[in-house]
Amino acid sequence: MCNMSYKTKFILLISVSVLFTSCFLNKSKQQKDDKQKHKVALITTSFGDIKLKLYDKTPLHRNNFVKLAEEGFYDSLLFHRVIKNFMIQGGDPDSRNAKPGQVLGNGGPGYTIPAEFDTSLFHKKGALAAAREGDVVNPERRSSGSQFYIVQGRVFTNQELDRLEQRMNQQAKNTFLREYIYKHPEVKAKIDSLNKIKDRKSLNELFKSIQIKLKPELDSVSHFKFSKRQREAYTTIGGAPHLDGAYTVFGEVIEGLNVVDSIANVKTGKNDRPLKDVIFSIKIVDE
Repeated sequence: MCNMSYKTKFILLISVSVLFTSCFLNKSKQQKDDKQKHKVALITTSFGDIKLKLYDKTPLHRNNFVKLAEEGFYDSLLFHRVIKNFMIQGGDPDSRNAKPGQVLGNGGPGYTIPAEFDTSLFHKKGALAAAREGDVVNPERRSSGSQFYIVQGRVFTNQELDRLEQRMNQQAKNTFLREYIYKHPEVKAKIDSLNKIKDRKSLNELFKSIQIKLKPELDSVSHFKFSKRQREAYTTIGGAPHLDGAYTVFGEVIEGLNVVDSIANVKTGKNDRPLKDVIFSIKIVDE
């Protein structure tokens, strides 16, 4: 084996040093990126503060929420809809300086956001999700541009979750059938005709034949099942499992669940609006 010259050793030492420095910088950058993985929002209320982590898996909702918060859109708005053991909802710009008894819940920034459903994100207690209009007028389930809710929910048993799975799958079938009927005017006309003459027997036979014809499609839309993680959460901390797969979840409470509980327990009047205004503001903070 030949001996390396001084020059060769020096070049090798420099190369190792550069490689080590590069690895160190890349590792430091990765650690920094990991720390900045989530945007964090702080909701300030008279009941205390709520800190929320915004998910990267829902970038459209995350970026929109951050944008509105940084623009001051959420300053001095109300939690205008509160239902105990369910959720607290806010984000309607019309709630700023709203008069007592004023109906709220229809305001927004003038646009909606495409749904970002992810089965790993669900309505456990503390989940942050986007409000939206109903399926009839909003079949794509697009989210409100600004209105959101935070889940309080309740604890469920596994038996209750089993029954809920069945009900949600049946609702999915019913929705698919309803959409099919409206897309086929000739079928709707026949149903209307049989309804008019109250021919229940023929009507039942027609629906049965439609379901047989559409069995593969109906089976494909009715296979919802709660995951192990969902069941664990819903049977321990609780939540609102019936909303899963229908509303976009884009964050969760990391501090201040007790504040959510306090707001959810306030006395409410017509349209579930708190009798005493619950004012909040939102800003984006470092995690």
